[in-house]
Amino acid sequence: MAILDGQFSADDSARLCRNYRYAAERMTRIMAGWIALTPELSAKLLLGRHVWDNAQHADAWGRRLPELRAHAQESEPANDAFVVFMDAIEAPEAPGETAERLAGVYRVLKPHLLAVYVRHLESANPIYEPPTCRILARCIEDERRHIGAGETILRHLAAAPEVQARVAAWQATLTGMLEAALGVAGQGVPPTPGAHASATPPISDDASEFIRLERAGETWSIPEDLETRVRAFGDALVACDGVALGRFLDAAPDAALLLALKDVRLARHQMTAFAKLGRHRIVKYRLEGARGTVTLNARWEQGESGWRVGALDLVKTEQSQPA
Repeated sequence: MAILDGQFSADDSARLCRNYRYAAERMTRIMAGWIALTPELSAKLLLGRHVWDNAQHADAWGRRLPELRAHAQESEPANDAFVVFMDAIEAPEAPGETAERLAGVYRVLKPHLLAVYVRHLESANPIYEPPTCRILARCIEDERRHIGAGETILRHLAAAPEVQARVAAWQATLTGMLEAALGVAGQGVPPTPGAHASATPPISDDASEFIRLERAGETWSIPEDLETRVRAFGDALVACDGVALGRFLDAAPDAALLLALKDVRLARHQMTAFAKLGRHRIVKYRLEGARGTVTLNARWEQGESGWRVGALDLVKTEQSQPA
């Protein structure tokens, strides 16, 4: 029977599963919350793709727990210092901090999880712990893919030297906090594995495609019925007419957004970008008024009642300088 002994007892394995689940679950919530805060389309698509995978990881660790004589779907941080580290990961929320957000996840947290998963898989007994090994293998594959895609988007967003400097400083801060916490399981921070070549990703998960979509501008033709509604929606935005906007939106117009539009005293609108993303059409509006400009992204979807706006995101507002 000795040959079936694993390195980890059932209690130790359950604790590690809870530690891993805490990181995956918290990361899922953080990244999902960032989607609405992120103006750059490439980063928004990246986060949207990877939130689902992260949620699957959390679920897999949670479902493993009853097999280890523990309660299902429980999360447990290794220590208070790791909670503080995750709080810091979540902290950058300003529209201009997208690069910092991605750096925390894709250059610090995910590489650390990858290193821990690889070390765990190498030490696990494949005969005694096959369910854990299968979960680890799936997480390792996903994290490598995520890190590669995240790095592609980060290089795109942090091309300017000043942004690179900000990102490097933030990355160093988070790395120090992670080391102080002794990692996700409180057992230290193993070296990050080297990069591995991977197969060409499908277009739905290709970070280079996300950047192309962001840069595309008006490269796709706009259906006539959509063009009419895009113009009418712009008119309603300029008029700050909540009733008229409600004819296009799936949900009631945000009161704070209407207030921001009224404050600028809008006079005209123009479409500055148009992109096709599956069945969705992304339209960027620039709204100009006496007190400044407002930039919005509208995601149009075609349903039984025609084209409607499924999501409306405020990208930025710019106040005019007084004469």
